[in-house]
Amino acid sequence: MSSEYQILLFYKYVTVADPVDLVEEQRAFCEAHELTGRILIAEEGINGTLEGLTENTEAYIDYLRADPRFADIDIKRSPGFGEAFPKLSIKARRDIVSNQIEDWAVDPRQTTGKYLSSEELHQWFEEGREFFMIDMRNDYEFMAGHFVESIGMPIRNFRQIPEFLDSIRHLEGKTVVTVCTGGVRCEKASGLLIKHGFSDVYQLKDGIVTYMEKYPNKHFLGKLYVFDQRILMGFNTDSAEHQIAGRCQLCGSPSERYINCRNTACHLHFICCAACSNGDVLAFCSEACKQVVPTLAI
Repeated sequence: MSSEYQILLFYKYVTVADPVDLVEEQRAFCEAHELTGRILIAEEGINGTLEGLTENTEAYIDYLRADPRFADIDIKRSPGFGEAFPKLSIKARRDIVSNQIEDWAVDPRQTTGKYLSSEELHQWFEEGREFFMIDMRNDYEFMAGHFVESIGMPIRNFRQIPEFLDSIRHLEGKTVVTVCTGGVRCEKASGLLIKHGFSDVYQLKDGIVTYMEKYPNKHFLGKLYVFDQRILMGFNTDSAEHQIAGRCQLCGSPSERYINCRNTACHLHFICCAACSNGDVLAFCSEACKQVVPTLAI
C-alpha cells in the first residue's frame, strides 16, 4: 500500500455538550481536506476512522487535538491506498459505538475495566499467567483472527452482548481481559461486566491493532478484521510464524476470503475459499440458502 495515503483510527470518551454543532465543524474540515470515512459523535465522546492523503490526515490530527476535549486523544495510523471508504459520513448519535446500547446504562467515563497495555499483555502470555480473554467482537471478526485460547462471543452485533453474559458467568471471580479492534467497544463491554458482578476486569488498551503492530504473530492467530475496503489487516503475514485462522464455511479449508451470501434475503458475511465459489465472489452460505431463488443478478 502506498504511503501517500494514511488511515486514522481514534476514539475518546469525553463529555461533548454540543454533538450536532461538532458534527458540522468536523464535516466542514473533512470535506475541505478531502477525507473519507466515518465519525460518530455523541454526548459521551467521539469515535472515528478516516482516510486521506497523509498530509491531510496529519492536518486533521492537529485540528482535532487543538480542541481541549481531544488534546490527549490517541490516534492510530496505518498505511492507506485511497479507496478504503466510499464516502464521508459524520453523524450525531446516542452513543459512539452502535447507537443501540444506550440502555446498557454503562458510562466509560465513570466505570470501565483496568487498562492493560500491549506490553503487559505480552508479558502475561510469556509468563503463563492465568487469565481469561473475552473477545468482544462479532463472530465473523473473531473467525478471521483471534488471540490463542480466547473466548469468542456468539454475536453478529455488539448490542447482543448482554444476551450471552450467562455463558461466561463462571468467570466472575477470575481475572478477565476484554479485547476488541481499537479499544472503543471494550470500554463499554468491560464496564458492563463490572456492572454485572465481574470483579477483576481488564481491557486491552488501544485494542488488538496496537498489540499486533508491536507483536506480530505472537499469541495472535490470523488477521484483524477491519470495517473498510481492506476487510483484513495483518502484520508480517509473509513470516513463517503467521498462521491462517479463518476456515471456509463450506469446506473447512484455510481461507481469509470474505464474501456475502448470494441469497440476498440472507446476505450473510462469511469466509469462503475461491474453490467453493468457483473463483467468483458469489456463493451460497448453506444448502438451505441454495434452495432459495436468489434476487441478486449474476
